[in-house]
Amino acid sequence: MNKVNNNVLSVPFLKSLFFTQNNWHQHGVLVHTLRVTYYTLKAGEWKFFAAAILHDIGKPSTAYKKDKEDIDYNEYSFTDHEERSYQIIKNWPFINKYTKEIVRYHYLIRDIQKSEKEDLSRFYEKKEIWEALDEDIKADLERFMIYDDLGKGKKRR
Repeated sequence: MNKVNNNVLSVPFLKSLFFTQNNWHQHGVLVHTLRVTYYTLKAGEWKFFAAAILHDIGKPSTAYKKDKEDIDYNEYSFTDHEERSYQIIKNWPFINKYTKEIVRYHYLIRDIQKSEKEDLSRFYEKKEIWEALDEDIKADLERFMIYDDLGKGKKRR
């Protein structure tokens, strides 16, 4: 898991929350989260409501400059942000197991696609996790990814 642990007053935490994520997100984490929630509710996907609100709760604490591109464009990477989000909510008794699973694995499909090109050991690790999930949660993760993508807005470059 990403060892970065920004506090709530750090520049990366605040910038990623309110202003800048990366090339794939038009908005900061807060607006992105509100957009994901909007699109899930607009589609009548009520079972995703809590996951939409919580899926990136740990993301600002994982923001870091991974490479030259992040530095050049003043953006951030968020490796394993979904696991950090899950770690934050895993013991909350008012959040059900289903929502916790959607939060924990919401980026798994993208992670598999990305790591297949960049990091084969990570690819096999993530692929093993995917294969252990039941078919219903896989289908829901594929649907949730649609709303997550809608929440990103248009690419900036």
